Amino acid sequence: MSKRILVIDDEESLRDLACTCLEDLGGWETIPAQSGHEGLLQVQEQILDAILLDVSMPDMDGFQFYEQIKANPKTQTIPIILLTAKVLPDDYKRFAQLDIEGIINKPFNPVLICEQIAQMLAW
Repeated sequence: MSKRILVIDDEESLRDLACTCLEDLGGWETIPAQSGHEGLLQVQEQILDAILLDVSMPDMDGFQFYEQIKANPKTQTIPIILLTAKVLPDDYKRFAQLDIEGIINKPFNPVLICEQIAQMLAW
């Protein structure tokens, strides 16, 4: 059975590229969301195997989304991988305190992203 991954990123071209790579190279089903709010709706409606989450987004950033997911007993066990462009030294400290599976830096390598995700999630 195919894995189902929610891809949340406000940058359309990057979100589309991630979804295409995960579908074509990984054989996984993707559900795109352009914001944390849209992502929260999808989490309620879908059964997910993982979430690929952009950290820097307007309105609701990745950290706010993460907190809501982890606060809900129905969604707190969904593995989360952060997708981020700007990683500051303080961010690594903050990331280390989160219950996440890993971090993929932007720009990501389209050829390697499926392998990275599969390794992080032991798929």
